[in-house]
Amino acid sequence: MITTVRTTFLSAIFIFFFAHFAKAQPNKGEFIEIAIGYGLSLPYDDVDISGSGFYAQGEYVFALTSWFGLRPYAGFIITSTDENDDYVPDYKVTSKAFLLGGKARFAAPIPWVAPYIEIGLGTSLGKFETYTPYTNLEKSGLLVHIPFTLGLALGPENNVEVAFTYYVHPAVEQVSGAAAIGLSFPLNRN
Repeated sequence: MITTVRTTFLSAIFIFFFAHFAKAQPNKGEFIEIAIGYGLSLPYDDVDISGSGFYAQGEYVFALTSWFGLRPYAGFIITSTDENDDYVPDYKVTSKAFLLGGKARFAAPIPWVAPYIEIGLGTSLGKFETYTPYTNLEKSGLLVHIPFTLGLALGPENNVEVAFTYYVHPAVEQVSGAAAIGLSFPLNRN
């Protein structure tokens, strides 16, 4: 928990000092986006079992218009079972994986607060465990996932992003994701 708070604090300082160099998708062009956040893992089952940890991702952004862009991504997520779960050690939901894929973003190009949604397809390389009273799955290797993100691009030039991003893993009946903050850096300045 202390490591997560420290990471979030350092991330906020980084964003505060470097936000004026960043621009989000509501501008056309190519960008590199970096996001970090609080990772989590949840089972499909309606039980009070979860995992938490760290999430980081980088994207190469092709903003074709101010409202639509393509975003190949690479990242990773590491979660472990929360120590205060009542079911520990019998039940757990964990993820330790490298994420790779592509998404499409649909954004409302509004100054200061631009909402967006992303959806795509990707693969995860790693290990997943979903042990609940109803599910008993553990898989390693290459798995398909479906990324889904809801977020806001903030600031006068939409230069800081706050997002809830999810990766649905049907093979292990698990959703991994994060509450993340990110910055986009333009590659072609106009």
